[in-house]
Amino acid sequence: MRAYKAEIIAVGTELLLGQIANTNAQWLSKKLADYGIGVYFHGVVGDNLDRAKSLFTHAGERSDIIFVTGGLGPTDDDLTREAFQSISNKKMVEDNETIKKIERYFHKSNRQMTPNNRKQSLVFEDAQVLANSAGMAPGMIVEHNQKIWIFMPGVPREMKAIMTEHVLPYLQKELQLNEVIESRMLRFIGVGESQLEHELKDLIEKQQNPTIAPLASEGEVGLRLTAKASSKKEANDLINHIEKQVLDKVGAFFYGYDETSISKQVLNLLKNNNMTIAAAESLTGGKFSSDFVTNNGASEVFMGGVVCYSIKAKQDVLDVSSNVIEKFGTISRECAEEMAVKVSGKHASTFGISFTGVAGPDPSEGKEVGSVFISVYNRLTGESITKAYHFHGDRNAIRNRTVKKGFELLHNILNQ
Repeated sequence: MRAYKAEIIAVGTELLLGQIANTNAQWLSKKLADYGIGVYFHGVVGDNLDRAKSLFTHAGERSDIIFVTGGLGPTDDDLTREAFQSISNKKMVEDNETIKKIERYFHKSNRQMTPNNRKQSLVFEDAQVLANSAGMAPGMIVEHNQKIWIFMPGVPREMKAIMTEHVLPYLQKELQLNEVIESRMLRFIGVGESQLEHELKDLIEKQQNPTIAPLASEGEVGLRLTAKASSKKEANDLINHIEKQVLDKVGAFFYGYDETSISKQVLNLLKNNNMTIAAAESLTGGKFSSDFVTNNGASEVFMGGVVCYSIKAKQDVLDVSSNVIEKFGTISRECAEEMAVKVSGKHASTFGISFTGVAGPDPSEGKEVGSVFISVYNRLTGESITKAYHFHGDRNAIRNRTVKKGFELLHNILNQ
């Protein structure tokens, strides 16, 4: 089977301004992967004729199938047709079915149709016109210089309708597609990207199918495994084989698949073991609690949280001993341990977790910016595990990394 190189272009200044997200490209890429079509380029261009022409020209030179979304509306800044016409010299004509549909819409809504609305019915003379069941402007499939151009509206529901009802059946029939691409994301925590790559160096160097792609994010690393095969089962069998080899090497850091999160995994571990947790947060200011309760089912295991940012709050709300604060300070192993113990007791939770430290921009209590203490207390055993860390970055980066490290610590404890 020929390997087709696809490209996705979104037209619209609002995308460049960040007023809306380019969700069309994400959806299209995932959908095309299911049909074994690899997307090599994503492009976004504003409502500018010259820039659109330039991008279309490059796309036609490097890709086999070009998907264009947006710029098919009735206004003067909808320039997709004009840009493609300028590079193809194809004649535009009015599609009878579309103009009738537009006229019926305005008549039914008792509104006068302005002349510019006729623009939405313009199609290229030799195009395969794709009826838009969710809107006005139709889609089009056009061949030019042995390349396939597919034009669809930018409104997501209209694009998805045309893609599902017309484009995918066309591609499957015309291109005789019989391969699929499957991907699986493995998620790791407690290991850096460089260390993970080092441990997997031999597998990465000899990769062909499946491919292995490390993807770093704040406080954790993802590993995307992608396989191409003639069926989903065959592709997943290939992924299963390489996944086993990966986990044999770095399985100690693995925590979950695909769209899961470390907080979700901690929740599941607590739930499966009929355990609960409460949090005492100074440095993190409630961020741990907030991240935890974004997960469905959090109320089954999360008993509550206390934001005890000041010394007074630590003493009055949590009953942290004044002797501990006077002797060791609030940014200390001893204070962190007592915070975890006290919050567990007040909420009758299995575990108590606490966070204290210096987010900056200035040192505090003789501790450098980025100094962090996290303590986890287990009320069933009476044991505390307290760790000291030093994180780099601005205030938010330090707080975010502290929360992620807290979830990692809990995950490791619950997996023992």
